[in-house]
Amino acid sequence: MATQERATAVDSTATGLEPNVLAALSYVLGLVTGLVVYLLERDDEFVRFHAAQSMVVSVLLVGASIVLTVFQTMLFGVGFLDPAGFVLWSLLSLVFTLVGLVLWLASFVAWVYLIVRAYQGATPRIPVAAGFADRLV
Repeated sequence: MATQERATAVDSTATGLEPNVLAALSYVLGLVTGLVVYLLERDDEFVRFHAAQSMVVSVLLVGASIVLTVFQTMLFGVGFLDPAGFVLWSLLSLVFTLVGLVLWLASFVAWVYLIVRAYQGATPRIPVAAGFADRLV
């Protein structure tokens, strides 16, 4: 994740909050706060980038979670249909559960990191999400 420091400071945004505070708030509830901040702030590219990245990261994480859940459910269902392979299918389902836990933990760490770095005035760029966020800004 590349990080860019904010070179110029702006006194306040359209909402009256400082840009770093508004950028950090855009990550707090993911898609919800990202969308609200994105719609409210039209001028400050720093804030808009963080709001857009918050929305994109949230959508990508929810999508990954849904895919993992579908695969896990399918594996568990197949295990019930094939009693001979029940242990194998259950182990595969367990692997998907562990992958889901790792995804959740990584998401939490990234969430805290993004909030803190945005508040510090930096612009951390999440590899896939930053490209989409650049287009939205």
